[in-house]
Amino acid sequence: MKKQAPEFIALGQAVLETESQAVAALSARLDKNFVGACELILQCQGRVVVVGMGKSGHIGSKIAATLASTGTPAFFVHPAEAQHGDMGMITPQDVVITLSNSGETDEVTALLPLIKRMGAPLIAMTGRPESTMGKAANVVLDTSVEKEACPLNLAPTASTTATLAMGDALAVAVLDARGFTAEDFALSHPAGALGRRLLLHVGDIMHSGDQLPKVHSEATLADALVEMTRTGLGMTTIVDADGKLLGVFTDGDLRRSLDNNSQPKQTPIQQIMTANCRTANEQQLAAEALQIMDQHAINALPVLNAAGELVGAINMHDLLRAGVV
Repeated sequence: MKKQAPEFIALGQAVLETESQAVAALSARLDKNFVGACELILQCQGRVVVVGMGKSGHIGSKIAATLASTGTPAFFVHPAEAQHGDMGMITPQDVVITLSNSGETDEVTALLPLIKRMGAPLIAMTGRPESTMGKAANVVLDTSVEKEACPLNLAPTASTTATLAMGDALAVAVLDARGFTAEDFALSHPAGALGRRLLLHVGDIMHSGDQLPKVHSEATLADALVEMTRTGLGMTTIVDADGKLLGVFTDGDLRRSLDNNSQPKQTPIQQIMTANCRTANEQQLAAEALQIMDQHAINALPVLNAAGELVGAINMHDLLRAGVV
């Protein structure tokens, strides 16, 4: 019989409810075993090796990736491949996390004597703590569920969701214990938007040297226009004889000058520049320069070094190209 829309929705809601209950039930099980698992990982001198078969393997791969991106070096080993050479990837300095809802997965249990002989601490995530895998482990994390979300109570659904959530809880608890920061996270994600926001500094993308638009205080508006055209930043800085920043002249200043001046080209630039202008520091994050521009509705900033010397200029297009915006 063909299913109707309400039936699809009802079944979907039932799945979500079953899985949310399975995850919520884990909270009461975070006891000394969870603390022990965190301590084993924090004390690990090698890497965390996650092992799982089938759907548990897919979950294990994600747990390893989460650990690795949050300050705990980790990787996933397929248990079948481990029996054919990849066991050499595991060392006594590592901590092994094995995943199996039943705790009796053949490919995983076959590795247990080897892990024990090697001396690597073992954390078991299983729905049956009394299983072969649970008994072999130093620490057991109980990820049992009342039932699967599958109507047949067969397909790994609620159990894999619970295991994934337990892995996240472990990773975040260890992350916090390590004092892991947003900057640390960015180092693991240098190509992402967060990485660019937390790692890219103004000095990395500013225009400097010959590409820094600059005219001296004796210059006229015509001189400033030539310099603005040459560098294409929509602004120029104005400096004194010692190279100290006096102000800026922007496209906006130009429009205002043309509205109020009958002979603009001969006008001394000092008369129409913006003095006491906003600036960025070369060591600032590029994202902070973006905040300054947004807050003050400007499109470019002179850049100073720690000594207050003019060393560059940056505009909104630079931030766009760098992926900061």
